[in-house]
Amino acid sequence: MMNPKSRRVAVDRFVERWLPQIVVSPIFATSLLFVYGFIAWTVYISFTKSGVMPNYTLVGFAQYVRLWSTPRWLVALENLFIFTSLFIIGCMLIGLVLAILLDQRIRVEGVIRTIYLYPMALSFIVTGTAWKWILNPTLGIEKIVQDLGFPGFNFDWLVDSNMAIYTIVIAGVWQSSGYVMALFLAGLRSVDDEIIKAAAIDGAGPFRTYWSIILPIVRPVFFSSFIILSHLAIKSFDLVMALTGGGPGYATDMPATFMYSFAFQRSELGTAAASAVMMLVTVTAIFVPYLYSELRRPAR
Repeated sequence: MMNPKSRRVAVDRFVERWLPQIVVSPIFATSLLFVYGFIAWTVYISFTKSGVMPNYTLVGFAQYVRLWSTPRWLVALENLFIFTSLFIIGCMLIGLVLAILLDQRIRVEGVIRTIYLYPMALSFIVTGTAWKWILNPTLGIEKIVQDLGFPGFNFDWLVDSNMAIYTIVIAGVWQSSGYVMALFLAGLRSVDDEIIKAAAIDGAGPFRTYWSIILPIVRPVFFSSFIILSHLAIKSFDLVMALTGGGPGYATDMPATFMYSFAFQRSELGTAAASAVMMLVTVTAIFVPYLYSELRRPAR
């Protein structure tokens, strides 16, 4: 029979070994059910005859054939390509330039950094609503410029079906470029000062120092920024709904708004599930190479 001291030691060892699993297991079970379980359910529904309500009769790839033959889905994909390309390029260019400027260690750096980062603290709903007012032809930029004495000024992108997608790009870049700036600034500050001093001694100017030495060192930051911005672009929903609602018509539809519309407005659950699976495949195609490169990177 164990004495009290040995029993206490055994209990302490048991708690020390199993307490993390006991604490984490409910969270893991919840994630397994409500995240991965519903992902699996959505994938299954995409192969069924579901309409207004789930119908578990399998129909193969019929929903995917219908999805890719829907003109609205093709418009959503085209808009996603335009938005993602311009959003990523704009955020990375502006973020990099701002980071380089702040890297000069100016006196009011803290204030400027806070101003640049503030938009990221806002939700996309707030951003979309604010830019909807700013770009509204009857009370935004167009009206202000016309009231200043330029009655011929025209800036009606928000209601122009050919230009409305670019208003989403403007709002998205405005909100996310500060976050990218913070990533680049952290990367630039991690570069050893001795490398910069050696480049200056060798006669390299600021432009050549950044272009040939510093930026290649912070190349992982470019990759991380690309992954984060791609994820934000692919799942963009609230920004589009707040700014344009997918309109005019469905000129600014994205895959996320397409899925919402077909699932909750048109009651075509199978087609909506198929579009959700295509979004999942796109996100997976972006993240798997990133995870692979991270996992195979040798530990330092």
